[in-house]
Parts: sequence; structure tokens; C-alpha cells
Amino acid sequence: MPHPDNAPRFDDLDRLSIGEIADLPPALLLALQEEGAAETARVKRLRDRIEAGIAQRYEAAAAAERAAQGKTSGTVRIEDAGVVVIADLPKKVAWDQDRLAAMAERIRAAGEDPTQYLEIAYRVPERRFGAWPDALREGFAAARTETTGKPVFRLEARDR
Repeated sequence: MPHPDNAPRFDDLDRLSIGEIADLPPALLLALQEEGAAETARVKRLRDRIEAGIAQRYEAAAAAERAAQGKTSGTVRIEDAGVVVIADLPKKVAWDQDRLAAMAERIRAAGEDPTQYLEIAYRVPERRFGAWPDALREGFAAARTETTGKPVFRLEARDR
């Protein structure tokens, strides 16, 4: 969507107050939002490329350093021409929920408190909760708290 000559451009937004931005015509707000989304996508593409290049350059050296330290994950430091490269390979652990539940039952059956060993969390998927009969929902209602997140507004031209 073209900008009128005297209208603020995306790069001008940091010089405008929030009130001045709010007072802009809807079509201009739409154009600025679209420009912001395009700029965000462009910057993300560029960041992804530089991160891929850095990974390609240092991946083998970081793996070798990790192996030399007897590590399969974690952080290592390597130096390249006076630049310290901190390479982190995070460990991701997944637990089999059914097996943990069985272990909790064994601990409980042995007379011990499973919460001494496990963190136990109960969750109700919102879709399931909404599909329950009213009587069942009422029983759970006191255990449920609903909050909202940050509001998001997306503008579109009417003809889309």
C-alpha cells in the first residue's frame, strides 16, 4: 500500500508518540503494520543465515572440544583469531509420562510420598473442559483460573 508523501514511514515510528501513531488513518496503520511484518521476516531470514554460517564454521570445533572434555552436551569455549566462541548444545530430556505415573504408584504403594521424588502436575486441556457436561465443569470450576495474554491486533484491507 503506497504512502502519501507527507505520511510517516515505518522508520519514522520511533519519533512519534504512541498517541500520534494511534491517531494515524487506519489504511496507514495497515500499511505500517504490513511493512513491519515484512521487515521482521527479512531480519529473521538474515539472522537465520548468519547463525547458519556461524554454526557451519564452528560446529566441528565445538564437537571436538566437547569430546575432549568428555561431554555430549553443554557449553564449550573455543577461540578463533582473538574471538571467543561460546558454543552451547543444550540437553533436552523427555520423560515417559505413563512410566512415571507407574513409578509414582509403586512409591505410594511402598508407603512413601511420590512428591518427594517427582513433580506431579495436573492439567485439563481447555477443549476437553469446554466439552464436559455443565455438572462436571461446575465441579472443576473452583480449580480453574482464566487469565489473558497480551492483546494482538491485526489489520487487513476489507477486500482480502
